[in-house]
Amino acid sequence: MTVHNLGRYATITVPRYTSYPTAPHFNTGVNGQTYQRWLAETPPDETASLYFHVPYCRSICAYCGCFTKASLKDGPILAYGKTMAREIDLVADHLPGKLRVTHMHWGGGTPSLMPREGFQTIFEAIERRFDLSNVDEHAIELDPRVVNKALAADLKAYGVTRVSLGVQDLNAKVQQAIGRIQPLEVVEGAVSALRDAGLDAVNMDVMYGLPRQTLEDVVRSVTACAALGADRIALFGYAHVPWMKKNQKLIAEDELPSAGARLEQVRAAHRALEHMGYVSVGFDHFAKPDDPMARAMRGGTLRRNFQGYTTDTAASLIGFGASSIGKLRQGYVQTAPDVGAWIRCVEAGELPVSRGYEMQGEDRLRGSIIEDLLTGFHADLSIARGGITPDQTWINEHLIRLDDLVEDGLCQVVGAHVTIPEDARFLARLVAARFDGFAEQSKARHSVAV
Repeated sequence: MTVHNLGRYATITVPRYTSYPTAPHFNTGVNGQTYQRWLAETPPDETASLYFHVPYCRSICAYCGCFTKASLKDGPILAYGKTMAREIDLVADHLPGKLRVTHMHWGGGTPSLMPREGFQTIFEAIERRFDLSNVDEHAIELDPRVVNKALAADLKAYGVTRVSLGVQDLNAKVQQAIGRIQPLEVVEGAVSALRDAGLDAVNMDVMYGLPRQTLEDVVRSVTACAALGADRIALFGYAHVPWMKKNQKLIAEDELPSAGARLEQVRAAHRALEHMGYVSVGFDHFAKPDDPMARAMRGGTLRRNFQGYTTDTAASLIGFGASSIGKLRQGYVQTAPDVGAWIRCVEAGELPVSRGYEMQGEDRLRGSIIEDLLTGFHADLSIARGGITPDQTWINEHLIRLDDLVEDGLCQVVGAHVTIPEDARFLARLVAARFDGFAEQSKARHSVAV
């Protein structure tokens, strides 16, 4: 099946749907008291995944869209870690017992900048308040420039099982434009140190759409990652949102690839990765065929959360640290994004939630359809979701919204079944967006679809 009018679709802005509703629709009606009640209502036999956000880097890259800040000193990071340990105790005090943890993930920022003393304090709190006897995966995001043998040994000792290296691009002219000088030799050294420590599950992130970047640059970067033996390669499009991230004003807009060039970059990278034996997972991940994520894709258990595609099927996601987002059965919570405000709340013994969203039946219905489309590229609109079974009127109304996408080959409709063909999967978010109940009223500005 051929996709038509690619140029038009490549310029449409659309959410990444790591949640539904997406974070711009969270509100202050959900606060610390709400979160306290939701935690207390959590079933004691619930499985949980834990996310830890460390918003510090040594310097801020020009392309970065993450919530982070620069710190050349360890002192503020160590103090942050001690506060996070208190937050862990504070949250656990409101749970009915020691929840069984299946996944842990550290993000940032550069979470590995946390000094050893801070890590130890945090881990003592985690082990004291949660059941870690059945952790399937313990992952951390790493900046290759700060990885050495000592850090790798510490991560292994902390029980880390998977690492994700931010490679982005390995070509000097692009690195100069984004303010991240990181030659191939640096990445090779990081991989060597990690594998020498017994950390063999290695993910790598590569970006396209960066300033001064060509199609050949992207292909060379993914090829180098494959040569280094990356188990998973995430291929992310650079989201230029200088109105939200001031550091991106350092990037000259006339040096950014056009929408057509971005489209060529992503398609060439897809072809190169598949030629090297990687399996396409979701719309922006690739994995070796025997990787757990590839198996989850084949088995229909792939999921999507704030870390992107994941094998994590835990019922609850509990976030710690400033700006972290968690999801419980009742809805989403987000902690205060300002580090100072977050610290003050925790020190006052208050859950540091600044906003969130309480899910309703139709939210669950729409969210389930969107997740199905983005993980398995198929959704049956007729089945019950979130306690709601759509009637034929609702189904017909939403199928009509897909007419132009069907005509252009982005999806197929048979009865109440919506399927995204293989050639259009990198545009899956456009199909998913047709089921977003907030799409028309949204004032949020998102990245382009490609």
